[in-house]
Amino acid sequence: MDASVSPFTQGLDKNTANFAALSPLSFLARAADVFPDVTAIIHGSQRIDYRTFYRRSRQLASALSSLGVGKNDTVSVMLSNVPPMLEAHYGAPMTKGVLHSLNTRLDAAIIAFQLDHAECKVLITDREYAPVIKEALSIATVDPIVIDYSDPEYPHDGERLGTLDYEAFLQSGDPDFAWSLPDDEWDAISLNYTSGTTGNPKGVVYHHRGAYLLAQANVITASMTKHPVYLWTLPMFHCNGWCFPWSLSVVAGTHVCLRWVRPKAMWDLIADEGVTHLCGAPIIMSTLLNAGPDQKRELDREIEFYTAAAPPPESVLAAMKTAGFNVTHLYGLTEVYGPAVVNDWKTEWDELPLDQQAHKKARQGVRYVALEDLTVLDPETLAPIPADGETIGEVMFRGNVVMKGYLRNPEATEEAFRGGWFHSGDLGVMHPDGYIQLKDRSKDIIISGGENISSIEVEDVLYKHSDVQTAAVVARPDEKWGETPCAFVELRSGAEISETELIAFCKKHLASFKAPKTIVFCDLPKTSTGKIQKFTLREQAKSL
Repeated sequence: MDASVSPFTQGLDKNTANFAALSPLSFLARAADVFPDVTAIIHGSQRIDYRTFYRRSRQLASALSSLGVGKNDTVSVMLSNVPPMLEAHYGAPMTKGVLHSLNTRLDAAIIAFQLDHAECKVLITDREYAPVIKEALSIATVDPIVIDYSDPEYPHDGERLGTLDYEAFLQSGDPDFAWSLPDDEWDAISLNYTSGTTGNPKGVVYHHRGAYLLAQANVITASMTKHPVYLWTLPMFHCNGWCFPWSLSVVAGTHVCLRWVRPKAMWDLIADEGVTHLCGAPIIMSTLLNAGPDQKRELDREIEFYTAAAPPPESVLAAMKTAGFNVTHLYGLTEVYGPAVVNDWKTEWDELPLDQQAHKKARQGVRYVALEDLTVLDPETLAPIPADGETIGEVMFRGNVVMKGYLRNPEATEEAFRGGWFHSGDLGVMHPDGYIQLKDRSKDIIISGGENISSIEVEDVLYKHSDVQTAAVVARPDEKWGETPCAFVELRSGAEISETELIAFCKKHLASFKAPKTIVFCDLPKTSTGKIQKFTLREQAKSL
């Protein structure tokens, strides 16, 4: 034996008996084998078991393959939280293609950009979104095959844009379609776009390995036992629903679909379907808590609620507890598959006074079990900052649940991974116990109702108005939405325009939710070099 060759490597190679690529697609196959009769999906009057869920996903994959969809081909979907969205999370990657979920709140120009940038081959779209998709397709240079979905539970008379109907298309597929695991677990499984903080949005590429690991980490983090019941208040287009479309198959859980977030519908589904878990932005908490007495329902158990974005105030946490919900704060970004940090609550904190508990709850927390490293570093030197809860640095990630990179954007990818860390762009502190807490956003992102809004994008629109001389947009705290855009504007000499008129102007050029909810006309505070002092404006916005 060659002494230079280790006995732990010689003749011990990977083969089909001892190695398989990690992919969340295997979770559904197992659930269908082991729990075929367990209810996988509830949507209105529909009850779909795991046997059927798996069969339909394979039919979708087969039908897509018949259209020529194969490895690295993009299948885009414009769907709300409905069964076809879940089927697409399995069916599209079963072809070895890449799933691209469109944000249903975007305007036509951004949708067109994404379809072109992703080189969309097939587009599955709900008829409810026909107007904006029709406009987007008229702008885009790609010419995808369009498949229209008509929701049988909530019919919509939106225009048909293609020649194929989703249900008929799916039924044309083979329920025994012979899909296989990816050739390499590093292969792309999905594509999600950032909000475009500077210029066009960036396409974040996920791989099968990361999706597999984050999906399992969700189960661990959420303490999901077998057969949980999950209410879809979080949009599935957000980071692939934080990977929960794949997580539920691990424990043969039930997806309770929710097409529109409405208070009565949420309370009824939670009470009647035995919901155990849900996720969402602070707006979901507000919607639940502000429901009328004729809409709320008494709960006989505690529901686990996972929220991201700005931490909820103490009063909201107390109200949620009274209503029957245990709130856990998560943090992440599109680039880390959604949530990769959790405020892991320690039992000894239950003994703290409520104000101190609220302080603990406001922290973002510690790394997910699937994340290798989470830290706060000096953004320039990459030196660790003191864990004193005061010194500010940049939050950085490293591990298997960090994206592959940005699609066709090597410069941005290289910058994001500078020094062997993913640079989040979020500024925060490290507490002595190892829990991180965000203090600011280096790119001035505003998180409203769980949606990221670029202050720069809003400012660009304001500057297009002939009466605006200078503009700055910051986040204003909002009890319902978490944050909303607040614009501070200096008008040109002699100009006269009202707040209402300027907001209406913005809405003509932006998705409605991105438009400022408040505009303050004033002289903007500036440094000696003329730079607008946004930190001063943020403080002013808090007192409005």
